[in-house]
Amino acid sequence: MLADMRTFTFFGMTIPEHMHGPVRDYIEHGAPPGNFLEAILENNLTEAVGRADTENMRNIPALVAYLYNEAPAPCWGSPENVGAWLRMKAEEREFWCQDVADLLEEAHEKNGP
Repeated sequence: MLADMRTFTFFGMTIPEHMHGPVRDYIEHGAPPGNFLEAILENNLTEAVGRADTENMRNIPALVAYLYNEAPAPCWGSPENVGAWLRMKAEEREFWCQDVADLLEEAHEKNGP
């Protein structure tokens, strides 16, 4: 279970609401991302800036911070990671998503919110 994008903030920036579904669908179900999200996931800033709408342009750092802090590491960071995530079986994605959620829950219990 991923952290709630509706409440995630990074230096006052948030993930635009119209990106919540595509981000979650990609991470949890391996749904192919759109061009902007694909560029973000592949860590390609030049393409991300070129493909961003106005709202995403203002909030790119929040989206990257969410991926860095909340998403399974194997699902983003390079074109190779994104390709492998898209080819990954559902059970494997579920393992990675659950593993991250469990680790975050344990850390919150140990260190507080």
